[in-house]
Order: sequence, then C-alpha cells, then structure tokens
Amino acid sequence: MGIIEKMRLDGKKGFVTGAARGIGKCTATAFAQAGADVAIVDMDYETAVVTAKQIAEETGRKVIALKCDVTDEAQVKEMVEEVVKQLGGLDFCHANAGIAINAPAEEMTYAQWKKIIDVNLNSVFLTDTYAGRYMLANGGGSIINTASMSGHIVNVPQPQCGYNASKAGVMQLTKSLAVEWAKKGVRVNSISPGYIGTELIMAAEHLKPLIEQWNAMAPMGRLGKPEELMGVVVYLASDAATFTTGSDFIVDGAFTCF
Repeated sequence: MGIIEKMRLDGKKGFVTGAARGIGKCTATAFAQAGADVAIVDMDYETAVVTAKQIAEETGRKVIALKCDVTDEAQVKEMVEEVVKQLGGLDFCHANAGIAINAPAEEMTYAQWKKIIDVNLNSVFLTDTYAGRYMLANGGGSIINTASMSGHIVNVPQPQCGYNASKAGVMQLTKSLAVEWAKKGVRVNSISPGYIGTELIMAAEHLKPLIEQWNAMAPMGRLGKPEELMGVVVYLASDAATFTTGSDFIVDGAFTCF
C-alpha cells in the first residue's frame, strides 16, 4: 500500500468534540474528506446539526451531530456509546473542546480556574479514557488531543495562567496514555496550534489589538488558518502514523522558536 492510500480514512469511524465551529469543525471536515464517517460533538447542538449537514453534503460521508457536555462523565460515556451505535465503530477521536479565560492570576477566581481545568483538561481525560476503553477492546485506534503552543510558552500580553497550565497538562496526559497503551494498539498524540484565526476570534472586536501584537511577534506575520491543521490530524488518524504515539505536533508558524 502506498503512502497516499495509507493516508486515507476510508471505512474509519470517529468523533470530534467542540466540532460545531472553529478548529473542531475544520478537523471534522478533514476526516470526512479523507473518507471517514464522523460525529460532530458539541454543547451547541443546533449549530452541530447545521455543521454535520454541511459536511455530509460536501463529502458524501455519514456525519451525525451529538450533544454532550464533555465535563460530565455520564454524558461522555453515553456519547461514545452513541457514536459506536450510530456509526458502527470507533477508530479515532479528536478531543478538541476547550475554553480560554484571560485574567490576571491575582484577580482570577478559583471558580474560573476550576472551570478552565475542567473543560480543558478533565474533559480530555474523560474523552480519552472512554474512547480508549472501546479501542482497547476492539483492535486499537488513534486518539488526538488539542493542546496548544501555550503549553510550551507563556503567552503575552494576555494573562492566562489557567489556560497555559491546562494545555501543558493535556500534553503530559497525552504522553502518559501513549506509554500505557503503546503495546495495546491505541496511539495517543496531541496537536499544539499557535494563534489560529477562527471565525470567533476574527469577529471579536476586543481581540483586534491583541491580534495586531501577536502578528507583530510572529515570524510569519500572521495568524494561522484552521485549514492549516487539517493535514496533521488526518495523518495522526491514519495508518501512515502507526509508529507515531506520544508526540506533540506544534503548528504555530515558528512562533515558539524564539
């Protein structure tokens, strides 16, 4: 089998959390374009339905929408079971849901801190372990987590200690699961995007001054595009990556190189 064939996801089934819009929508689209059937998982069910319909029409794949609060263990368990039931299996997943709260550490409330850790880290543990249990019992699979370049550096000028800590935790969780499951057929990797110009970010008026500063600091002088993450996630979900596990892929236009 040639490398192009190995990069195809024909016959594979998977899901993406936080997939109604933004990065998750883009990676779900990439999986479907590569031949997979995909579940769009999000708290915003109405938008998830629209996204699923759009991707299905564009790719001809089976794409479903599921509502799930990924911080709720019972809902995550039920979501994974529903993916398996409706799609007929589970070969890969992308734990992508996350939030950011920018607040100086001395002003950040403990409730804000806990919310960031719950959404950005605890939900990844729940998603990975429930997906992993199915994969371990059914021949293996690939798990992809969204970390961030913020797990490697301290972003400026915005204060975001909770976000940075949560994403560093995602990377270490990824490595830990990869080692535990390395001989059991389940690969676990993470991607660390830099500043990505999603529709939400580009539409936020209060972020425009920050975007100007980020671009001034960036070697490429611009934000990344969600579409520029498509290749790496398809690779990680595919049979071309069978020796790739425990890795973090920084996609940041060289932002973290200095």
